[in-house]
Amino acid sequence: MTDIADLLAPLQEPLFTLLDTPVSWTEVLGFGSGALCVWLVARQHIANWPIGIANNLLFILLFTGAGLYADAGLQVVYIALAVYGWWSWTAGGPEAASGRLPVTRTDARTWWVLAPATVAVTAGLTLLLTSATDSTVPFWDALTTALSLAATYGQCRKKVESWYLWIAADIVYVPLYAYKGLYLTALLYVGFMALCVAGLLGWRRELAGRGTPGSPVEAAA
Repeated sequence: MTDIADLLAPLQEPLFTLLDTPVSWTEVLGFGSGALCVWLVARQHIANWPIGIANNLLFILLFTGAGLYADAGLQVVYIALAVYGWWSWTAGGPEAASGRLPVTRTDARTWWVLAPATVAVTAGLTLLLTSATDSTVPFWDALTTALSLAATYGQCRKKVESWYLWIAADIVYVPLYAYKGLYLTALLYVGFMALCVAGLLGWRRELAGRGTPGSPVEAAA
């Protein structure tokens, strides 16, 4: 019986070399699916969720190979959150007025939960990665993981502030991936930052437009 590792082996094969570092099929496919996913989120397109799940699976392979264990484990959580987000955007959830979840702001009560949770996850993962793995960047791996989890939750509920969290995480991700030799992924996250700014501006326009009679902003279909 063919082992799963044997089936996935071709994805780990180098496709080309960038800055004297081989770039695998996994990284290239992760680059493309990741960029498409963020663009779809900014457009509020429901297809971002299945594309995102495919991206998560690719990044599990990529990050495990690079020794970014927290980021690899984070992808599993992303998949679970994607299922929730997919339902939330489709069914509307408790905040929806007409079958679609609207863009809203994060209330103070949510921040009082998210902020200490992010600090706790960062501290806990740093200790775990330091003691149980050979990670060379335990704090930065843990910090980006915690920020990304908080941002993903906000994205699931269409909270405009989720974009600020993604931008903060991306600022750390770019040098982190470059340090690990994942230059294409580092470049991808530079693009992510630009898409996050576009998404932030678009979601803020929707909030402003909703307050102007006769000018509702429809989600992209």
